[in-house]
Parts: sequence; C-alpha cells; structure tokens
Amino acid sequence: MKPVAEACERNRDPILGVLTRVFAHRHRVLEIGSGTGQHAVYFGAALAHLVWQTSDLPQAHAGIRAWLGDAGLPNVLEPVTLDVLADAWDVGVCDAFFSANVVHIASWDAVRAMFRGIARHRADDCVVALYGPYNYGGRFTSQSNAQFDAWLRHRDPASGIRDFEAVDELARAIGLELLEDNAMPANNRLLVWGSTAVRAVRPVL
Repeated sequence: MKPVAEACERNRDPILGVLTRVFAHRHRVLEIGSGTGQHAVYFGAALAHLVWQTSDLPQAHAGIRAWLGDAGLPNVLEPVTLDVLADAWDVGVCDAFFSANVVHIASWDAVRAMFRGIARHRADDCVVALYGPYNYGGRFTSQSNAQFDAWLRHRDPASGIRDFEAVDELARAIGLELLEDNAMPANNRLLVWGSTAVRAVRPVL
C-alpha cells in the first residue's frame, strides 16, 4: 500500500504553480526528503522536462518506490539514500533543489548541513525552493503556527519553525539570493533562492 500524506494533496497545486515558473529552465532537480513520494510523481508528471531525483533515508524508500512504480514516469528517478548530515551525497550536480516540510522538522545542525550539501552539488546557475512555515523577525505569522511549533518541540526539542532571516543567511553564505517569497495555504511559504554572480563563497556558519 502506498503511503499517503493528506498535506501533499492539499499543497501540491499551489507549489506546482511556483515550480512551473522557477524551474522552467532547469534540467535536474534533487528533492531533499521525498517523504511519501507523492510530490515527486505529481511534479514530475507536470514538469516532464526535468529529471527529478528523489531522495530520503532508507526507511522511506519503499513508499517512494510504490508511488514511482504506479506512475511509471521516465524522468522521476529511484530514491537515493540521503542523510543531510553526511559528508558525501550520491547525487551528482543539480541545477535545482526542492524540499518540502524538512527545515522545521530537521535539527538546525541538519539545516546548516543541507545548505553545505547544496553548495557541494549545485551547478553555477541553480535555483533552490523550500516549502514550509517560517517566522519573520522572530515572530510567528499565525496562532496555528505557534501551536504547531510547540507540538514540534514537544515531540523533538531540536525541531521547530525557523526564522526566515536565519535560513536566508545560510542561503546567502553559499552564493544564493532570495528571488521570491510566496504565500502558500495554511500559513506556509515557498521560498526561492537563485545563484548570484560567480564570486568567492563564504562557508556556512
């Protein structure tokens, strides 16, 4: 049986509306944390010009493969094992990166490591799109996000809704600039960064 996340069914169309635009001239996208695999097959079918590389920890691979098997999309690849904390990712060079609902679930060390990994595997001209809830100026954007943050931290003290400014600093440290901050349903955002001019890149703090 394929795993199903209801949130994927609700948010996929608003996300696709942005990805259709910002990934229009990309070729190979790495999805960091493919979860159930629902996003991969939906976006892969709609964005057939992309090679969509799925990835996650091994325990998620069976569910991802179930979705990929039913969809039969030649441009959506079997999941590779990806631990963002690992020093090496087996993903090659990508000119696009997408991740949904990972930044607030992962530890801050893992978020920092994710950007270091993107820096290792990004093409000079790349786009990074991250979906999820964010705080601005240290404040929650809604009461529901405050409640969600409390639930996350009770479940795992290392998780929690991140400040946009802190995540943006990680992106800028690897030579990316914010291109778009898109409002999404249920008080989420879809943040899009793109490559700046080639320059010396500061290490992620």
